Amino acid sequence: MSNKRISGSLVGGMILIVLGLLSLFGQIFRGFPFLSYLWPFIIVGFGGLFFVGMLAGGKSLAGLAIPGAIISGLGLMMFIQNLTGYWESWAYSWTIILVLVGLGIFIMGLYTEDTHHRQSGLRVMKVGAILFIIFGGFFELIFNAFRPYGIQQYLFPLLLVALGIYLVIVRSGLISSWHMDSNNQSIHLSEEKK
Repeated sequence: MSNKRISGSLVGGMILIVLGLLSLFGQIFRGFPFLSYLWPFIIVGFGGLFFVGMLAGGKSLAGLAIPGAIISGLGLMMFIQNLTGYWESWAYSWTIILVLVGLGIFIMGLYTEDTHHRQSGLRVMKVGAILFIIFGGFFELIFNAFRPYGIQQYLFPLLLVALGIYLVIVRSGLISSWHMDSNNQSIHLSEEKK
């Protein structure tokens, strides 16, 4: 059998299993509003099918990790939004798609053992996380859209402070210059001992 035929059978079989399990759970738990809470896991399942295709197809199909990460991640995000009822967070949650793209690239790099893809994925995830903090802080703090839920009202201010500290210390070169100074001092100390 060809590799494409095996991959198609696996994906088709997984779709049937997921649909069958959902139907079975719907019959068993008739009184529980199963689909009203857990429907995002259908999306997560479809994202998982991309990972199945990637594993079945070998390293040549490692790129399937990117749509798999995006679709699965969006399903999880919708599950959280469905539980909390806070759909307004889509105003800035779209930035998570960048994080998910980076995650897919990172997984692709892990699967193919490509260091360049892993580093690229980490960079894209970092950009997405920074944009999430900036846009989240803007929409939640400026427009005061966030309903106070205790500690959650402090989340974006703390994230903004952490991002500012990161930019001031790490990106300004203070850490690298401090690290270089400590290395130079240890070199001078070792030279003096000679």
